[in-house]
Amino acid sequence: MMERHELEAFLTLAEELHFGRTAERLRVSTARISQTIAKLERRVGVPLFNRTSRRVELTAAGQRLYEGVRPAWDQITAAFEQAVVAGRGLTGMLRVAFVGAASGQLLVGATELFRGRHPDCDVQLREAQMIDLMPWLRAGEVDLAMGTFPIDEPDIATGPVLVSEARILAVPSQHPFAGRASVSLEDLARVKLLQLPGTLPGALREDRTPRTTPSGRPIEPGPSASTFNEVLTLIGAGQGVFPVGAHARRYYARPDVVYVPFSDAPPLLWGLLWRADGATARVRAFAEAAHDLVT
Repeated sequence: MMERHELEAFLTLAEELHFGRTAERLRVSTARISQTIAKLERRVGVPLFNRTSRRVELTAAGQRLYEGVRPAWDQITAAFEQAVVAGRGLTGMLRVAFVGAASGQLLVGATELFRGRHPDCDVQLREAQMIDLMPWLRAGEVDLAMGTFPIDEPDIATGPVLVSEARILAVPSQHPFAGRASVSLEDLARVKLLQLPGTLPGALREDRTPRTTPSGRPIEPGPSASTFNEVLTLIGAGQGVFPVGAHARRYYARPDVVYVPFSDAPPLLWGLLWRADGATARVRAFAEAAHDLVT
């Protein structure tokens, strides 16, 4: 039989493929993870991971063990959580991160509804920059985050869409587009598009800062920005444009930036994110409250 700490070490390393990040997630030393995996491999009789100085990867035996154990472990974890909830209700602290005033306002409403349903569970709201969300979730600094979709990361789960808003283009106030009633996605071939940091999920960067227009025309990349205020500052300085949600008109009015509607862009979608292995009863109950609030 595998002991609990061995299961957690094996499953986490199989997902992180990095001893340091695994140790950080489990809040133990890297040496402890290495010793646990070595002991487990001796018991199994075959290597579960291939290790080099540059990378860690599952062996064929390790992959089979992961695929067999992961669903069962998820079921055990969920069953135990349900038993705890049934026995003593939802208690403790839930930490929720948001980016920007609009998502913060929505989460305030969700928090009020959640607290009304579960008065023994407190909620801590934390403002984050867009580059903080993934690191905070992966490090366990927050349990939930409100972010934009799409997110296609194997270790991050996404809830249902909570907000769907029109996509608009933020341009310098002196830009030729500033006087137009609308722009099209093909117009992006005529401007310099500010970039999101490379640390953000690839699917999100491709959605917000595509390399080509729908017809295949190249889009010139501009400077990268790490925060939304930095994005707007660069736009005001004439260094590029950037697609944003319609809420920016209300919450981020600036004399040096003009917001122009897209005539053909899909809406911008928002929803809750959490670690795939962190779907606790508190997380599920808050996601339900947020969904109920907007529907």
